[in-house]
Amino acid sequence: MSRSCLIVDDSRMVRRVAGRIIRELDFDLAEAENGQEAMDQCRMKMPDAILLDWKMPVMDGLSFLKRLRKEPGGDQPVIVFCTAERDVYKIAEALDAGANEYVMKPFDSDVIQSKFFEAGLLG
Repeated sequence: MSRSCLIVDDSRMVRRVAGRIIRELDFDLAEAENGQEAMDQCRMKMPDAILLDWKMPVMDGLSFLKRLRKEPGGDQPVIVFCTAERDVYKIAEALDAGANEYVMKPFDSDVIQSKFFEAGLLG
């Protein structure tokens, strides 16, 4: 059974780096440049995991997260916020809104792998 991950980030470079890590973890990969694109993709096919940036044009990560969690099946994906945001109140806000994990940029393969493992995505 293949697992899927949606990377939502307005930076092409971050999507490229994260995509390499996600593929190495044996996930099918999809990408979105903002929360609205991500929402459209989730409505077509809900991913198993979402790596989510906070600050993006059109729809930011927190708005996307809140909307997704209200969608049919939107409670299922493991959502890992991946951002440069270091404010503890914002981190708490993201977790309260339904994020499963939180990682700081820059991140590496070990960090993503450990978060996916903790969330039960990896055996």
